[in-house]
Amino acid sequence: MKKALVMLATAVSMGGAFAQTAAPAAAPDTTASASAAKAGHERNVEDRITYLHTQLKITPAQETQWKAFADVMRSNGETMGQLFEQRKAETNVSALDDMKQYATIAQAHADGMKKLVDAFEPLYGSLSPEQKKLADATFHRGGPEGGRHRDHHGKGKAGKPAAEAASDATAKP
Repeated sequence: MKKALVMLATAVSMGGAFAQTAAPAAAPDTTASASAAKAGHERNVEDRITYLHTQLKITPAQETQWKAFADVMRSNGETMGQLFEQRKAETNVSALDDMKQYATIAQAHADGMKKLVDAFEPLYGSLSPEQKKLADATFHRGGPEGGRHRDHHGKGKAGKPAAEAASDATAKP
């Protein structure tokens, strides 16, 4: 079950955002830790949005469609971040409760991806043939919201950190 959760987090994360949001278990000031985790998660989401904007070479004429897509990424990241934080905060759950939490996360992921596809479709339609090739390569290798698929240690291909592996992979035509 934990391996499946890690894989889901990987698929949904924004360049490792969820792996970095963990507050230390023995942190005396959990409010400060939670705030720092949220700030780190939001920074990762914004980093991914900036990366994709640059990678896809978004033009001024495409900014309206881009903004809609980026807003969905932010909303999805916030939703998933909250669900993972809730899951982490509940330490004494039954197996049934654990499965229910996982189902909630999986459903939120599916719903978020549907929203992301709906927001991406008009943007993709506005892309030039060159931009579409870039998008196809970028999204095929790393998915719309995350870097390369990572193993359970946050490493991508060849043992590189996932963000570096994704950057290497999308830099090549």
